[in-house]
Amino acid sequence: MDQATERRTPTWCSRGAERELPKYKCHKLVRALKIGEIRFNEDEQTCVLTPSDPDYGPLSVGLAYFNKHCPKTGGYYVVYDDRYESFSPADAFEAGYTLLEN
Repeated sequence: MDQATERRTPTWCSRGAERELPKYKCHKLVRALKIGEIRFNEDEQTCVLTPSDPDYGPLSVGLAYFNKHCPKTGGYYVVYDDRYESFSPADAFEAGYTLLEN
């Protein structure tokens, strides 16, 4: 593997020496949907996220959300308990979360 594609362990300079960043394990419950399609509604200045799950309808989010989180098709629209909306790439989300049955 060449240096351009090699994944390095994140480090931080601390008192003059590089140290590995502390590790954390996620234990949050979130609500999320995988994004199947993204389209812009210029008239309303919104972005429409269509879930890949056909049981859920499209969701309209503001352009501020889009500009901040840069969602991509195949990733996840995520809502935390405090109603904070975010985006997570599929690989990171699927590695960190397991679907709970209702």
